[in-house]
Amino acid sequence: MYFLDKRAKVICEELKKLKVKQKFTIGQWKYKEGNYIHPADAQAAEGAWEDFDCQHMHWYGKDRHYWFKTVYKVPEELDGKRMWLHVRTQIDEWDDAKNPQFLLFVNGEAVQGIDMNHRDVFLCPAARGGEELTLELQSYSGTLHSEFNLIVEMQEIDQQIEKLYYDLWVPLEAFSRMEEDDKNRRDIEELLNTTVNFLDLRTPYSEEFYRTLKVASDYIDKALYSDMAGYKDVIATCIGHTHIDVAWWWTVEQTREKTGRSFATVLKLMEEYPGYKFMSSQPQLYAFLKERYPELYEKVKERIREGRWEPEGGMWVEADCNLTSGESLVRQFIHGKRFFKEEFGVDNRILWLPDVFGYSGALPQIMKKCGIDYFMTTKLAWNQFNKVPYDTMMWRGIDGTQVLTHLITTLGVNQPIKDYFTTYNGMLHPDAIMGGWMRYQNKNINNDILVSYGYGDGGGGPTREMLETSIRMEKGVRGIPMVRQEFARTYFEELEDRVSGNKRLPVWEGEFYFEYHRGTLTSMARNKRSNRKSELGLMDLELLSVLAEKEIDYPAKELDTMWKTVLLNQFHDILPGSAIHEVFEVTKKEYAYLAEQIAQMSARRRRSIAGEGGAVTIFNTLGRERDDVVSLGAFEGNALVDGEGNVYPVQKTKEGSIAFVKNLPSKGWQSFTAAEVKEQIPFTLNGTYELETPFYKVKLDEQGMFTSIFDKENEREVIQEGERANLLRMYEDKPIYFDNWDIDIFYTEKYWDVDEVERMEWTELGTVRAVLEIERKASNSTIRQKIIFYGESRRIDFVTYVDWKEHQTLLKVHFPVAVHTDEASFDVQFGSLTRKTHQNTSWDVARFESCGQKWMDLSEGHYGVSLLNDCKYGHSVKDSNMALTLIKSGTEPNPTTDQEEHEFTYAIYPHKEGWRGAGTVDEAYKLNQPLTAEMGTEEGKRYSYASVADSNVVLETIKKAENGEGTVLRMYESENSYTRTKLTINAELEKACICNLLEEVQSEATVEGNVIDLVLKPYDVVTVLIK
Repeated sequence: MYFLDKRAKVICEELKKLKVKQKFTIGQWKYKEGNYIHPADAQAAEGAWEDFDCQHMHWYGKDRHYWFKTVYKVPEELDGKRMWLHVRTQIDEWDDAKNPQFLLFVNGEAVQGIDMNHRDVFLCPAARGGEELTLELQSYSGTLHSEFNLIVEMQEIDQQIEKLYYDLWVPLEAFSRMEEDDKNRRDIEELLNTTVNFLDLRTPYSEEFYRTLKVASDYIDKALYSDMAGYKDVIATCIGHTHIDVAWWWTVEQTREKTGRSFATVLKLMEEYPGYKFMSSQPQLYAFLKERYPELYEKVKERIREGRWEPEGGMWVEADCNLTSGESLVRQFIHGKRFFKEEFGVDNRILWLPDVFGYSGALPQIMKKCGIDYFMTTKLAWNQFNKVPYDTMMWRGIDGTQVLTHLITTLGVNQPIKDYFTTYNGMLHPDAIMGGWMRYQNKNINNDILVSYGYGDGGGGPTREMLETSIRMEKGVRGIPMVRQEFARTYFEELEDRVSGNKRLPVWEGEFYFEYHRGTLTSMARNKRSNRKSELGLMDLELLSVLAEKEIDYPAKELDTMWKTVLLNQFHDILPGSAIHEVFEVTKKEYAYLAEQIAQMSARRRRSIAGEGGAVTIFNTLGRERDDVVSLGAFEGNALVDGEGNVYPVQKTKEGSIAFVKNLPSKGWQSFTAAEVKEQIPFTLNGTYELETPFYKVKLDEQGMFTSIFDKENEREVIQEGERANLLRMYEDKPIYFDNWDIDIFYTEKYWDVDEVERMEWTELGTVRAVLEIERKASNSTIRQKIIFYGESRRIDFVTYVDWKEHQTLLKVHFPVAVHTDEASFDVQFGSLTRKTHQNTSWDVARFESCGQKWMDLSEGHYGVSLLNDCKYGHSVKDSNMALTLIKSGTEPNPTTDQEEHEFTYAIYPHKEGWRGAGTVDEAYKLNQPLTAEMGTEEGKRYSYASVADSNVVLETIKKAENGEGTVLRMYESENSYTRTKLTINAELEKACICNLLEEVQSEATVEGNVIDLVLKPYDVVTVLIK
């Protein structure tokens, strides 16, 4: 017989309609406009309740809140019946994130969220006619539409009819992934046809109707869900999930609401479906819920105790992993894991980052040393050029650490298998589950795929349809994967047992470069600058707080609060610059407050340490003895002298006095006194366009571009012949899809060089530095630069101010250098990595814009050039033309992105040998963490709290231990070199231990006096706890 499947579908759809037996319109409400959290808040708010007639009235406005309230008397027709509330607007098109959403309260209690995917609320199995219920809807209009109906019905839904509907629907929906002549499909079709043959649909709801309904139901239960069941050859481990972006097309404040609605929905469905298991990452969301709806939070805790709700994921938020510093990633784990441990007694072991835009090669080590054994993502399936060839693999980081990694392969319903794209907002749907198995690439070692299912971003997570589907797919029907509801942690532990030691288990080496969203390395530059300054400022404050602890209490509580602000704003749509304008108006205020607090608290501690007197005390927060320039403010002398009689000239500038001082102690300070010295200027200016410094002979053209930098010491040219350096170039930046996210490969097709000079003037020629100031007109924008040449440093700094008025225009600066190489090195968290600069393979082609943190370097055999920055991340290099991406200025979702004033500094650092021998790492730290000075301080002081003996070991963090017991010092090996070193502590030292990154003791360290012996493997991160 032909078309049996279509016949069954027709009957199935009829049952879907028949399951709703009765409807009663609820048309009369009272309302107030306002954003209220609980019914009592709405009741207490000023303003009268107004009538709302659903038949004749609408509610209005984008991004607005209303509170609807009514007292509903249950009709006698529903007495003893299963009673459901149905709520919707007239909006039907998809957008879970931005369409109207509600939170239903019944008799004052939050019951369930209502959204595009959850319009029905099961109120009770047996209603009582005449009972009065107070129904209240906390209502949010969303951001897509501005006029809404309110359509509310009380319904009776027939459980028997609904059961048979799903019994038929589930296998029917699997047919799309089966061949028409597949034996399993043919067998199932016959069973479904026989099932519907039993049904008598002539008189719905009649006695005969229900008799045949039971016969049909009993038949399919046995024939399909028993006799054809029990097959486990392919398994789909399914875990309910609702991915909630902490901000994106909405603000963090709106996320607080989304969390309450979504978690309420999960809790309600858990009451109805005992087998339903759910996981959610991001402790920040739980903190929001605890603050906003403590009663829901207690229910979550109860479900966690029952083993049905899985708090997992590792980090405080799902943070960006390109832009976030190594120390900040550590804090993400410290705060994230601690919250789940303290609140729920759960120790996370999975890093759950489904939606982050690339994954640093430093992550495996950070994960392992934070007690994280497994990694999950799906985002790499969005790659533009290349498909990652594995879905289950070991991921090996830059230091050699390996982590078991699994990429979720869930497809959309009816999505072709050949598509790269997979989703973490999966459908627990037969087509999607079967497609996910077909898409999975490691079938030779594993028969179990992980499915994260449910609507995200306010979509409420799993639906009743998904949970009904799960019940039936858990039977293991022949030809269809068997579903099981299980925690992600269980999946990974079993996967590890299954694939461990298998010679077919592949290994991915190095970073997971994401071939998409490359613009997020640059978009919303203000936020990236503020993040970098906040990260480093907090680390400096922690050090100063340790140094000043005898005089001023360590500010543990304040630091915790400030770090949490930084961590929140590292979420993967905030820090990358891919959220709406309103999000960044909030972060602007938050970062400004942070900067003020850090500055005030740091200054107080420096003053406490430095004492009173007639000296100048200079603080070095780096973990290395240091020669560098320091700003001295209003200092009047023309020289400084240290305790050993070394004299350092002081130069007066418009911004205040500066000096280049030497041998400043690591993680410490030194006092200097005023002195007099004969002025000697180490620069020679030949006209307007030529300058000779102790290191270089520099030539400029009339547009102020560098045409030559001749390195006197190494007797060679830095710039390629016939090229110009410090070339600012504007590119047309109109991506195919995601404006603020993407830079597409064709951006180089159209560009304009910024060579219009409005002013060029040498403003300083002193004992410390020479300064060339250039002001340029760039379309509608203004660019001002102070180009700084030093007498005692090979670095050339470009202190830049931009008043940017462009949109969809990318600004890069280019340095075509005379260095022969086909690879470049880039700074990443706790180390560096090398990327090829040619385009020999599609993987190389795709990597046309790459992330570097504080520096990138091009070096040949014995010479190279480093490009440093103080807040930029996007880099490109081709044919030895080094480029740093400065501004992006997309228009969606923020139409005014980057159209504001910018301040940043980049620098070039030509050097002998490679970046290791040249000290590029140190130079980058110097640029990012400048020396600070206090005036009127005690004389004759010099102190180093801690130092390491080897230059390749970077002593970065010094802080009080999280539990308040002892001091933590964190360092890393920066040059990919096995190193035995000594850590010297100039403080009371009774005991030293080696810890993991969570500050949990692993072993005792060898201590002799005040020296700790340490061994660091290549790119090793080592944490020492001293008491």
